[in-house]
Amino acid sequence: MPRDLRDVLDYLLPVSGGAKPGNANSAAGTPAPPSQPASEVSRGPERPAALPIVALPIGERDVVRAAFAWNLAVEVARLGGSGTLVAPLQAETSLLWPEPGRGPVGSELVATPATGLGDLYRAALDVAVARAADAPAGGIVLVRVPPRWLESPDDGRALLRWVLLFASLEPRDLIETYGMAKNLIKTYGMAKKLVGASDPCRVGVTVHGVRKLDEAEQAFDLLAGVAARHLKHRLVSYGLLLDDLHVYRAIVSRRPIGIEHPQSRAAKALRDVARLLLEDARSMSVA
Repeated sequence: MPRDLRDVLDYLLPVSGGAKPGNANSAAGTPAPPSQPASEVSRGPERPAALPIVALPIGERDVVRAAFAWNLAVEVARLGGSGTLVAPLQAETSLLWPEPGRGPVGSELVATPATGLGDLYRAALDVAVARAADAPAGGIVLVRVPPRWLESPDDGRALLRWVLLFASLEPRDLIETYGMAKNLIKTYGMAKKLVGASDPCRVGVTVHGVRKLDEAEQAFDLLAGVAARHLKHRLVSYGLLLDDLHVYRAIVSRRPIGIEHPQSRAAKALRDVARLLLEDARSMSVA
């Protein structure tokens, strides 16, 4: 379901009216801190057969979003989960990340020679199964997907069960994000019988490049409203991210924002998005 973006970063970004709202997801409407230590995040009673996989369509030259992907894997690990990023070897964005293997706080970058969505899905599934055995606190496998591969999904449609889209405030980017969401929903719908799924795909949106919380709310509400009317599909909000100076410094240094600049607004925003993803991952049943 769509989340209220006021659940995250209301203590960092100015909001019209000045009032600090409570957490819309809490049972009694009482305020809850946007970030929680790993020990305070609820854990599922059973260890899944495979960790949930989240596909992130990111273009080869999309530097900022590629940085967000790797930093989210690190933040998932910092929250106590298993955080892994799987990416194709030939992706130009791989030059922005450290060498494949174990990284900060147990996060991991896995490079695969996949040349299509089917190969990428099988590689991600292998990692998801292998990591589940060593992840008592759960976790996520993030998968960087070249957008052009979505045009010929073939036997990789199952990878689109859970997708996270990054959207900026630019009108053209919002239109492209909606178009991608539409194609993803249609493509996964064609594969539901093949993968034995009864539920629609989960399409989440994280808005970035904002200065005010209201800007992110308006952008997400616009996307969610159009999707509900024309696609009969409910988008999920996964908060917002900031394109501030610390993001670009981290890109140059190939160091995680949350470790290099833990008190920065960018780091806290990343941690909030990772927390939302990890909470949903821990509540999902994975076949």
